[in-house]
Amino acid sequence: MVRSFSSTFTIILFLFFLTGNAYAEEVLNWHDCIKEAAVNHPDLIAATQKIKQSEATKDITASALYPQINSTLSASTGATTGSPAVDSYSYGATGSQLIFDAAKTINNVRAAKENVIASKESYRFTSTTVRYSLRSAFISLLTNQESLRITQEIYEIRRQNLELITLRYQSGLEHRGALLTAQADLSQAKYQISQAQRNVEVARRNLLKEMGRIRLEPISVKGDFQVRDTAKEKPDFDVIAKNNPSLQQIIAQKKAAEFSLKSAYANFAPSLTGQTSVGRTGPHWSPNTNDWSMGLAVSWPLFEGGSRIAQVSQSKALLKQLQENERSSRDSVIFTLEQTWAALQDAMQNVDVKQLNLMATQERSNIAQAQYSIGLISFDNWTIIEDNLVTAKSTYLNAQSAALLAEANWIKAKGETIEYE
Repeated sequence: MVRSFSSTFTIILFLFFLTGNAYAEEVLNWHDCIKEAAVNHPDLIAATQKIKQSEATKDITASALYPQINSTLSASTGATTGSPAVDSYSYGATGSQLIFDAAKTINNVRAAKENVIASKESYRFTSTTVRYSLRSAFISLLTNQESLRITQEIYEIRRQNLELITLRYQSGLEHRGALLTAQADLSQAKYQISQAQRNVEVARRNLLKEMGRIRLEPISVKGDFQVRDTAKEKPDFDVIAKNNPSLQQIIAQKKAAEFSLKSAYANFAPSLTGQTSVGRTGPHWSPNTNDWSMGLAVSWPLFEGGSRIAQVSQSKALLKQLQENERSSRDSVIFTLEQTWAALQDAMQNVDVKQLNLMATQERSNIAQAQYSIGLISFDNWTIIEDNLVTAKSTYLNAQSAALLAEANWIKAKGETIEYE
């Protein structure tokens, strides 16, 4: 009975750890990361709130074009020396409507609309930046996971080499220096595995941060190192630049400044407002004496110490600044597009070169190991070939990772957002 219970408990415990390990690590692909970051990334959330703020500012500005109605209610009592106290009650409503202000308010509304567009372009720019950071973090974790696998392969190569050299040393066919070198190579491989494991942890935390998660959780990513947005044919950079969010944001800000300048000029013109009021007053509640009024009010500032002239000068300077910013931004965007496109082509060609180099090095290693095992080549020549294989594996992985980062840079330069996929 005790043995049966012990066996059952052991099986349950084994299944618990088996299923626990199976479900402990969450495996994510690129699209999983995009979906989560699009909802949870704090920079995107903040940019969305900025759009809402600009839309509210536009509504506040536009409210001046509509009738303004207020209600009033008052009750008071008062007396003078030798007279009895007198009560007074009143209630009513007052209204006003802007009739003319030389289109100042209309231009303010138009400027506010352009600011809404600018905030939306700012969101697109933020989304572009978030996508690049997310992609970089994803590539980093994918690369470090693959690097860990390669370092484990290298460890196995070093272990087998040590076994072979140990046998030859014990047989008197190899010197002690070769044995010590093989032991040092194996120790180096152990260190590289530990280093790769730590790098995976750092890359995992970075990806979780870019996804918008708060806590560190056991995740891994799956994917390949294939570059999909190759852009092998040189595109028209001028056409692509027109849709870049950083450029579009400045253009919207420039248009807003143009309307603000018109509004500043309108300060020199009079404004005309229609006013009306209705209500009741009396010494008792509820008052029964009707009061009403209706009229027009003209406001025309005559002297304000030069503030209106200064406002026009300020608006002109801002418009000129944004015009030059637009030109500078367009030039920078076009240059960045050409630069990142060229880097992408270089990176993809480099992957092909490193792949051929790895294939050749792998073949040389297979031949050299067979030759060394039967004494056809020396240890020094064999270990150089083995070291070249280790280097070739890492170099090829780095070239693949660099190509994916070059692709991410190219996509960012085009101004593509997190929804690009």
